[in-house]
Amino acid sequence: MTAVTVSEPAASVPPAVSADAAKRRRLPWGDWLIGLALPLVLALGWELAVAKGWGNGRLLPPPSRILATLWGLWRSGDLVVHVLATLGRVAAGFFFGVLAGTLLGALTGYRTGARRLLDPTLQALRAIPSIAWVPLFILWFGIFETSKVILIAVGVFFPIYLALSGAILGVDRKLVEVGRIFRLSGRELVWRILLPATLPSYVLALRAGLGLGWMFVVAAEFMGASEGLGFLLTDGQMTGQPQTILASILAFAALGKLTDGLLAALSRPLLRWQDSFKPEG
Repeated sequence: MTAVTVSEPAASVPPAVSADAAKRRRLPWGDWLIGLALPLVLALGWELAVAKGWGNGRLLPPPSRILATLWGLWRSGDLVVHVLATLGRVAAGFFFGVLAGTLLGALTGYRTGARRLLDPTLQALRAIPSIAWVPLFILWFGIFETSKVILIAVGVFFPIYLALSGAILGVDRKLVEVGRIFRLSGRELVWRILLPATLPSYVLALRAGLGLGWMFVVAAEFMGASEGLGFLLTDGQMTGQPQTILASILAFAALGKLTDGLLAALSRPLLRWQDSFKPEG
């Protein structure tokens, strides 16, 4: 009598799970390619328009001339010098802005007395345009690095302060009451309830602050800088070279995108616990 063995079907991954896994594997490169599609199409279109004589490439040079300018700056070593100078200023201003915004945002969000005392003044200062600080900082700190770093720190400070203070005030009251029922100390309440609840908003505020830091560094480098991408912008204007101006703008865009992506990647493990909405398509 022949024995018949029935093998159990191999465990299969649910289609939804396998589809999600495949999507996660292909998203990083897919996102980059999709994101590059629009600027590449526009650049190629303008290159073709100038080559065919349909557009004037004098005031708006074609991408080939801009890339040639960047390559020339790279070969001479000037691009590295200007990029490092700008990166150093943004890094220093970002550090001090994050430090001040985190401390004051946490203080005014956690303490009612501090909020009543400090928040009205800080909200009034937030409405002052960035360029208005330039003559005052030059008068106080001169035209050297101190005034530039402080101006960048001012730009970074306000989104972090506002987001963190508002995020603390927006924490669900029932969560805090549960912590008090379990007799958590003030430090434990902050570490186990307030910090996780405010972390997503804080990470977004860091990215917004970094973006404003890149915006403020342009105004900072207009204050008598001899190095930096902002100096290149001014030099291109003074010498009538629009390709230098656009090369500087392109460098700003690339550096801003790279630093924002680095910050997002570093913060991603901190938010891995989130079961957030995943958009389709």
